[in-house]
Amino acid sequence: MLLSIIVIFGIFGTIVYSVWQKTSREMSASAIQNLSESLDLIQSTIETILRSEAEFQKLIAHEVGRAEDPEAYILAYEKNDTMVKLSLILSGRTEGFSNTGDVFTEEGLDFSAGGTVAGLPVSQSYVNYMGTWSYTIKCPVERNGRSIGTLYVEYVYDFIDQSLPDGFYNKQASLYIMDAESQRFVLKPKGMGQRSAGHLNLTDFYRANNIQDPEIKAEVEDSLHTGRNVLFYHDIRQVNALNYMWAVNEGTIFLVGYVPVEAIQQEGRTVNQSIAIVVISLLTAFSLCIGLYYLNRRQQDRLRREQEEERRIHSRQLADALKTAQIASESKTTFLSNMSHDIRTPMNAVLGFTTLLGRDAGNPARVREYARKITASGQHLLSLINDVLDVSKIESGKVVLNLEKFALNSVISSLEAIIHPMARAKGQEFHLAVTGIRHEYLLGDETRINQILINLLSNAVKYTPEGGSIWLRIIGLKQRSVQYEHICIEVEDNGYGMTPEYLKTIFDPFSRAENSTTNKVQGTGLGMAITKSIIELMGGTIEVSSEVDRGTLFRVDLELRIPEETADRQFWERHGISRILTVGGNAENRNNILTLMENTGVRTDTAASGQEAIELLRGGDFQLVLLDWEDCGLPAARALRSELSDDVPILLLSKYDATDMEEVLLLRSIAILTKPFFVSALRVKLDEMRIQETQETEGACDLKGMRFLAAEDNDVNAEILSELLELEEASCEIAENGLKALERFRDSVPGEFDAILMDVQMPVMNGHEATRAIRVLDREDAKRIPIIAMTANAFTEDEKAALDAGMDAHVSKPLNIELLKKVIRQLSNERKEMK
Repeated sequence: MLLSIIVIFGIFGTIVYSVWQKTSREMSASAIQNLSESLDLIQSTIETILRSEAEFQKLIAHEVGRAEDPEAYILAYEKNDTMVKLSLILSGRTEGFSNTGDVFTEEGLDFSAGGTVAGLPVSQSYVNYMGTWSYTIKCPVERNGRSIGTLYVEYVYDFIDQSLPDGFYNKQASLYIMDAESQRFVLKPKGMGQRSAGHLNLTDFYRANNIQDPEIKAEVEDSLHTGRNVLFYHDIRQVNALNYMWAVNEGTIFLVGYVPVEAIQQEGRTVNQSIAIVVISLLTAFSLCIGLYYLNRRQQDRLRREQEEERRIHSRQLADALKTAQIASESKTTFLSNMSHDIRTPMNAVLGFTTLLGRDAGNPARVREYARKITASGQHLLSLINDVLDVSKIESGKVVLNLEKFALNSVISSLEAIIHPMARAKGQEFHLAVTGIRHEYLLGDETRINQILINLLSNAVKYTPEGGSIWLRIIGLKQRSVQYEHICIEVEDNGYGMTPEYLKTIFDPFSRAENSTTNKVQGTGLGMAITKSIIELMGGTIEVSSEVDRGTLFRVDLELRIPEETADRQFWERHGISRILTVGGNAENRNNILTLMENTGVRTDTAASGQEAIELLRGGDFQLVLLDWEDCGLPAARALRSELSDDVPILLLSKYDATDMEEVLLLRSIAILTKPFFVSALRVKLDEMRIQETQETEGACDLKGMRFLAAEDNDVNAEILSELLELEEASCEIAENGLKALERFRDSVPGEFDAILMDVQMPVMNGHEATRAIRVLDREDAKRIPIIAMTANAFTEDEKAALDAGMDAHVSKPLNIELLKKVIRQLSNERKEMK
């Protein structure tokens, strides 16, 4: 009887297996056909969008050709979600104009690949000034059958994203849009698959998904050249997947990605599951019939097995619960340890400079320098707190870069104030070099750039033994576009180094090198993962090389947009400076100063030695001298001082931690300018010297005599604000909420208040509502009185909300009185210019 049952089961199983195999093959083939059709649909959608854009651009070109004034037509054309920038270059010219008001050239746009849309040339993809992947189509403009110019229109890939269907194989697949020429991934549409892998280009996609088969790479390479569609199987994250490269617009761009085989075969799996259910049902019924024969004999054994299984399940549940509790405890410890490390870094700088402040309280120059560095460290500490509050945005991929104009000098000053004390505490040497930089003012997120460099440098200090060396190099590379400064940042140390195995996982979250030396250094391993994410968000790359016991080198490559502005020649005229002399230092440093000063309108001469400088001084009229302290020293400073009049200042170019300068500072009209040289730092120093002279002669106070109306509902904050303003010889009247502030200003005499300090979160009426109500009051000063937001909400969106409500500026808590003075001064200057 047992043999008969086995034979019946064997025959039945063979039949079921054959049917299952046949069904699987047919459904797999059908699923692959469905994938091809889906990709064809996406391809057609994108090509339709491109053709529509090209045809519409032809219409615009026709209208431009008919216009009497093409330039006025272009300038009047407003950008939209599709066309973010229109530019026109007239025939015979190399420069044109844009609807943004900028000067436009074709330099930086690459049409060499030969791609076209509806017969119009299309450029290689690039990242525009807003940080968004874009492409440009150019179209001839004709009038009466004669070409009068070329119309360039910049489009963003984000518009294509809005037109694609939402969902791709139940969001189990992955889809990128790749520029064929550069092989860079320019778009990952929302809802079109998994978003966990942030690939940058095809090479990164190969590496991340371990695609190393030479035949596959050759087939893909052939696809790039011929525009042929390619499908191939390859495991992605240990999951069998069908990979694809699908040509769009005759191969100018490609759809790149993969679909898990299980997602493709979902329909076949459903059919097989139905067959399996039927088979299982039949087998179950058959088994039940046979089981009745053995029921009585095996009943006790079954009960015993069920009890044992219940005990095993209960034990497993207890083990799982214990493991979950341990993971939660470790996560809490990891987070606290990480934040302890990040917060202690700037806090150590604050405490250290506070100690030095007490020691050198009698030295005004050092007190101001220490106060500036304490402020820089405090600002960094505040940015860390903001990062903690913003952590959910980082994890969800919703981080938004705050692109603003900043100076490289301010970044370097902040780094020196934080890293130098850390390195000095371990007896390490910190070397800083800046070479080849053409523009020191750039557009970018200064806080995020600071975060990247502090992460790299603090790790270098931690993982370098006492007496070691740390190098920070900021190198200007050859520009790929005249609109962007191409910068390479190198952070190098001669510390413990890393093994080749660990280098493969260094950018993974919570990864740390494990050995007897580095285990003594605390940390969570989150810093490098966050650093890489921020760099990639900026469109840059990071590389690392290291050898055990020889050190580590990190190399960051960034392209930052250059602000569109002209040199401020009025600054030098106000200070009466038309010619300066730089003395000493090596030839490279002197050339860097010449490069940075060339757009200021100030003539700059150089002298290799003090004696050569004296000869130049006797033959020319100089209003400022820059002297390299390490190279020339006290004798040269004395000699130059004796040759110059008292009103010509000498600025000593010195390292951050220069010593033995007390004697030279006793000479008249001498101050210190920290290396490396930047024009912005020179301007700040000249302003400080002028302000110091003014204060010494006039006792001037920026806020003296001013009267403020402050809306503040917290009594402690109100008291602090009143005391701070009183120290500046200003007065302040407190209103406990926005409604009280509105009523007090409405009932005041015009000119009674010089400015309004407005808290945002208040009862009865918040700051935004109060500001809007003040701006619409029927009185002349309601629209022009400065209203400054004063709130603990310090994010970019909070500042934007304040400005949208009608406020003039945004000052975050805790209140920085110097920042308030700066804001008041800026608003005052703006109103003077308007008059």
